[in-house]
Amino acid sequence: MEKKDRILIIEDDEDIRMIEETYLQSAGWETEVLPDGNHILTYLREHPCDLILLDLMLPGRNGYDICQEVREKYDIPILMVTARNESVDKIRGFNSGADDYIAKPFDPLELTARVRANLRQYHRLKEAQGSSAEGEKDPSVSEIVVGDLRILPDSWRVWKRGKEIRLTNREFELLKFLAQNANIVFSKEQLMEKIWGYDYIGDTSTVMVHINRIREKIEDDPKNPKILETVWGAGYRVNRS
Repeated sequence: MEKKDRILIIEDDEDIRMIEETYLQSAGWETEVLPDGNHILTYLREHPCDLILLDLMLPGRNGYDICQEVREKYDIPILMVTARNESVDKIRGFNSGADDYIAKPFDPLELTARVRANLRQYHRLKEAQGSSAEGEKDPSVSEIVVGDLRILPDSWRVWKRGKEIRLTNREFELLKFLAQNANIVFSKEQLMEKIWGYDYIGDTSTVMVHINRIREKIEDDPKNPKILETVWGAGYRVNRS
């Protein structure tokens, strides 16, 4: 029997929690629920899951802090659910490591569609990682060198001046794609389709935030990037001379 994906719902509002649980179970997923995320890492060690549905306003700790803590240890998709719908809140959520964002009140069908899209992307990335690991290729053959940056597509690792840089799955795939197509400019819409998939439901600010997060990790001066450049009015490119 095929294993069902398990979704962890972190929501303190019992009515909303029941709606989420009902629709997600109807769509074929297993669910677990928590009223807060105060001991989230301990919980995840004992109860692994494939996606987290995370409310922003929680008792004890807010969703931003919980998201950031989870993201430092796990690459599973994190979908934030919140009553706050300002652009600054979305950007802060993405900067905390969220993969997607949906505002209350939400259409339950849209919620399930977003969960499905994020799970599909997550499994696609994991399969790509597994295929690369099975290949056991010589890293020096397939590595991409951009300045002092070494990108190893077959082992999903990035090094800068001999120090390994930790990227999330989606950050790595975005950087890898741009590096493999160096000096070519891609719009946010093109990157959204290539990395998140044509069926992803979201806005292109997701791309901008991920670009900024990558720059914080690979650039000497993220505010004056030399590797991952912005071409104003057009999009982004990896500058490879």
